[in-house]
Amino acid sequence: MLGGISIWQLLIVLAIVVMLFGTSRLKNIGSDLGSAIKGFKNSISDDDDSSEGDVTDASAQKRDQADDDSKG
Repeated sequence: MLGGISIWQLLIVLAIVVMLFGTSRLKNIGSDLGSAIKGFKNSISDDDDSSEGDVTDASAQKRDQADDDSKG
């Protein structure tokens, strides 16, 4: 039991949802949700990669400026 909800209650809710929406519409909703989550994960990983590159570029620029200041 999950917080007072039995397996039978979950099955009844599932049966009602299937009757209301139909299996094909539920399949479409599931695939759309899956692709949205995949796209979200890809964008998060792309942002992490680009932000790490920005930090590396910024530190390299600061290092180059410090070298130029010490030489000149």
